[in-house]
Amino acid sequence: MQQFTVPQFIDVEDKIIGPVTTRQFVIMLVAGLLIFILYKLLTFWFFVFFGVLIFVVSSVIAFVRINGQPFHFFMLNILQTWRSPKLQIWDKTVPDEVLREQLKTPPPPQRQITPRKGIVTTSRLTEITLIVDTGGVYTPEA
Repeated sequence: MQQFTVPQFIDVEDKIIGPVTTRQFVIMLVAGLLIFILYKLLTFWFFVFFGVLIFVVSSVIAFVRINGQPFHFFMLNILQTWRSPKLQIWDKTVPDEVLREQLKTPPPPQRQITPRKGIVTTSRLTEITLIVDTGGVYTPEA
């Protein structure tokens, strides 16, 4: 039989530069490019304000983990929670068609009640042990 190695730690991301993963590197690279574009387009104080804002937001998205999951998954879960209905009501009414269908079907047959076996006495236990010990050669008297 051929043996296979089972991969371990499949939820660990690959590291490329020290402790930085590929996902974190790409996020920070995109943030750096946005900051560079802002440097070329805006005046100094607007550049500083928006540059710091972009840097903080991208750092949070890249490096912060909440309950062991990346921050962007956490934000998606929050959005899904906000979009879901707050009050869930169980509508217990059954349509008339379903009731008519249930009335047409016959009820399931009653189960047969099997009688319980009697309590095993010590004399019966000794007979059973003799049968087992002799390999079935001993036959008890009726």
